[in-house]
Amino acid sequence: MAAKEEADLEELIRNAGGEAEEEDEGGGLDLTTLLMVVRKSLPWMLLLILLGLTASWLFLRYTPPLYQSSSSIKIDEKTEAGLLGLEGIGAQAEKQQSINKLSGEVELIKSDIIYQRLKDSLDLAVNYYVQGTVLENELYRSSPFRVEYAATPEAVYNVKFGLKLLPGNRLRLQYEHNGQEGGGEYGFGQTIRALGFTLQIFPTNLYNAAALEPNYHFVINDEASLNAYLSKNLTVEIGNADANIIGISFTDHNPRKAHDIVNKIDSVYLVEKLARKQEQAARATRYINEQLGENRKDLQQAEENMQSFVKRNGTYDIKADVAMITTALEEQEKEREKLQEESDMLLELERLLGQKRLTDREDGDVFQSIPALSELKDEQLSQRIVELSDLQLDLERAELSYQPGATTALQIREQRIANTKRVIRELLRRNQQLVRQQLLKMDAKRAQLENRLRELPEKATEQARLERPLELYEKYNLNMMDKKIEFGISMAGTTADFQILSPATMPSAPISPVKLMVYAIGLAAGIILGLGLIAVRYLMHNTVTSIRELERATSASVLGIIPTYDKEKMAVSKLVVDKNPKSAISESIRSIRTNLEFMASSKKKRLISITSTISGEGKTFVTVNLAGIIAASDQRVIILDLDMRKPKVNLAFDAENVKGVSTILIEKHTWQECVQHTSIPTLDFISAGPTPPNPSELILSNRFDELIQSLHESYDVVMIDTPPVGLVTDGILIMRKADVPIYIVRANYSKKAFLKNINKLMRVNGFTKLCTILNDAQGSGGYGYGYGYGYGYGYGQGYYEDTAPKGGLLSRLRKRNS
Repeated sequence: MAAKEEADLEELIRNAGGEAEEEDEGGGLDLTTLLMVVRKSLPWMLLLILLGLTASWLFLRYTPPLYQSSSSIKIDEKTEAGLLGLEGIGAQAEKQQSINKLSGEVELIKSDIIYQRLKDSLDLAVNYYVQGTVLENELYRSSPFRVEYAATPEAVYNVKFGLKLLPGNRLRLQYEHNGQEGGGEYGFGQTIRALGFTLQIFPTNLYNAAALEPNYHFVINDEASLNAYLSKNLTVEIGNADANIIGISFTDHNPRKAHDIVNKIDSVYLVEKLARKQEQAARATRYINEQLGENRKDLQQAEENMQSFVKRNGTYDIKADVAMITTALEEQEKEREKLQEESDMLLELERLLGQKRLTDREDGDVFQSIPALSELKDEQLSQRIVELSDLQLDLERAELSYQPGATTALQIREQRIANTKRVIRELLRRNQQLVRQQLLKMDAKRAQLENRLRELPEKATEQARLERPLELYEKYNLNMMDKKIEFGISMAGTTADFQILSPATMPSAPISPVKLMVYAIGLAAGIILGLGLIAVRYLMHNTVTSIRELERATSASVLGIIPTYDKEKMAVSKLVVDKNPKSAISESIRSIRTNLEFMASSKKKRLISITSTISGEGKTFVTVNLAGIIAASDQRVIILDLDMRKPKVNLAFDAENVKGVSTILIEKHTWQECVQHTSIPTLDFISAGPTPPNPSELILSNRFDELIQSLHESYDVVMIDTPPVGLVTDGILIMRKADVPIYIVRANYSKKAFLKNINKLMRVNGFTKLCTILNDAQGSGGYGYGYGYGYGYGYGQGYYEDTAPKGGLLSRLRKRNS
C-alpha cells in the first residue's frame, strides 16, 4: 500500500506540473534583480560608450569628407496632351506622359552626349593630388603644376604618377606598372615619354617655394573611367512631376569641382535641349493628325457595340436590377435565420421535456431559464410549457411533504405531467412541421433569385465595358476638334523654355560624414551594446539572490532570511546559535521562531518539517539552529533525521549514527534508546540510523505515526529534517503530516526554476501553510537582514532600523491564518 501511495503521488505531481508550468513562472520584470545587474554593469556600459565615441572619432579622422553641389531646373514645355489642350481629358494619361517626358530628360542629362560636352568644357582628364598627413586631397584648379599629354594607342591610363617638385624649376617623376618602376628627374616643359604618353609639365601661377615641400601625384583618366566617375557621383531626379522640376546634384571630395560640374551640366544641357525642340514640334503635329483619325474609327465602333447590346438585352440599367435582387436575398436570409432559430429552439424544448425539470430555479420561472420561450408564436405551446413547469415544481414540493406511503397524490401529479408532456410534444411536432414547410418555400424562392442574379454580372460587365470607351471617345473627339486650331497657334509661339530655378552654390559643409550624426551613432551603439550586455546578464541570472525574488516567484509565506555565516568554515552543518546568541544569524533565526508562532499559534504540540529542492541548500543547518533557538525559549524540542539516504543531523552534533529512526521503525529499538542529548538541555535529537532499502515504506507505516505521537507526549516541538523533495518523494510524505512545512531556498545557489516546485507542492498537495526561508543571504541582497523580523544585526555592528515595507510578513501571516 505504501509503495502504491508513493507512486500515485509522483504521478500526480508530474501531471500537475505540466498544467501549471506557466502559472508557476513569475512573469514580468524583476526590478530588484535588474537594478542589481545594472549597477554591476555600469562600468562596462561606460566603457562601451567610450569605445563607441572613440570609434566615431577615428572614423571622422580617417574618412575624407564628401561634398555635394545641387541645382534645380524647370522644363516649361507641355506634354503632347497639354499642347493639344486636353488637360481635362485623360488626366491620368497626361500625368504619366509628363513623368515619361521628364524621365527622358533625366536620361539625356546622364547620357554620354552630355558627358562628352562636359569633358570638352572642363579639364577632367587629369586629376592632381597632394599627400597630406593622413589623407590625400585633390588639387582641382589649385595645383602648382599642370600636365599636357599626347596619347598613343598603346598608352596606359589610370596609372599613378608620383611627382616631387625640386628647386631650380626641376621635378622628379616616378611611376610603377606591372611590377616595373620608371621615372627620372626632369625640368619644366621638358618632353617626357612614359607608358605610351608624351608628357610636358608646366608650373602654374600657384607655384612658389612652399609648393616644394609636399609630395604630389597625378592620374590620366581614360574615357571609361571618366564616364564611370560621372555616373557614380551624378544624381538626376524628378523633383516635382507636376511642376516639371528636375534636380541635379554632384558629389565629390572637392567642393569646387562638384560646383563647377553641376554648373557646366546646366549649360551643356541647355544647348542640347534647344537642338531637340524642333524634333519635338514635328512629332507633336504628327500626333494630332494620327489621334484624330484613330479616334473617329474607335468612336464609331463603340457606338455600334452599345446599340447592339441594348437591342439584345432589352435594358439600360443592369446595376439597378442587381441591387433589387440583392436586397431581396438579404431580407430573405434574415427571415430564414429567424425560422432556423425557431426550429433550433423547438428541438431544444423537445430535449428539455426528457429532463425531470424544465428549470432549476426555485421560483419555477421557466421564462427566466429559457428566455427564447417568450418568442414562440404558438401561445398554446408557451402556456403548456409554463403549465408543465408548474406541475413539476408542484410534484417536487409534494414529494418533500408527503409520507413515504402516500403515493396516490403523487401518482395523480405524475399522470398530469405525463399528459401535459404528450400535448407539448404534439404541439412541438406541429410547429416543427410548419417551420420546415416555410424553410422549403424560402429555399425555392432563393434559388429562383440566385439564378436571376447569376445572369446579371455578365451583362453588367459587358455594359460597363461598352460604356467606358464610348464616353471616352466622345469627349476626346470633341475636344480634339476644338483644340486642333489652338495647337497651331501655340506652336507658333512655343520656344524651348528652360529655366534654372536654383543655380549650383559652393558647398560649405560636407554631406558625409556628418560629425553630429557619427558621434550620435557611436553613442547610440555604445548605449545599445551596454543595454544588450545588461539584458544578457539579466537573462542569464538564474539563481535566487534576494527575498524579493523569492516572494515574487512563490505564493508561500516567507518566514525570514538567514544571513551568511562567515565566522568559520564548516565542512558539515553545525549548531552555532548557542555560541554567539547576539549575532546576526541568531537574531534572524529568533525572528523566524517568532513568525512560526503565527503559523501554529493554537497548537501546544507542533510538528515542523524542513525540506529543500536539492542537497546543499542549508536544510540541516536551518533545522539544527532553528531547533536550538526554539529550545532556548524553554520548549522541549527533538530533531528527527529522516534523510535516511544521506543523514547529517548526527554530524552536526558530532554524534554516532549506529541506531536511529530506521531501527525504531523496524522495532529494533525504542525511541527512548535512540534519543541523544545536546549542549542545550531542552534539545535532543534522533539520528537517521542505518540506511534502509525502503525509506518511503517506513515513513508511510503506522509505526511512524505512533513514533510522532509518542514524541509529542515528551516534547513540545518535533523538528524533522526531511530529504530534498527535488530528488525523492519522502519529504512530501512527511510534509503532509507536518503542522508547519518549511522550504529552504539558498541565496546565490538555488535556481529560480526550483521555486516552481514550491508552487506545485502547494497546489497539488494543498500545503496552505507552506513557508519559505531564504538562507545564506548576502548583506546587499533584498531588503537587508532587517526585513521580516523587525530589526537585526549587521556583521559586528549594532541594531539598525527596520526597513521592511508596510504590510510586512507578520501582517500577511495574520491575514492568511485568519
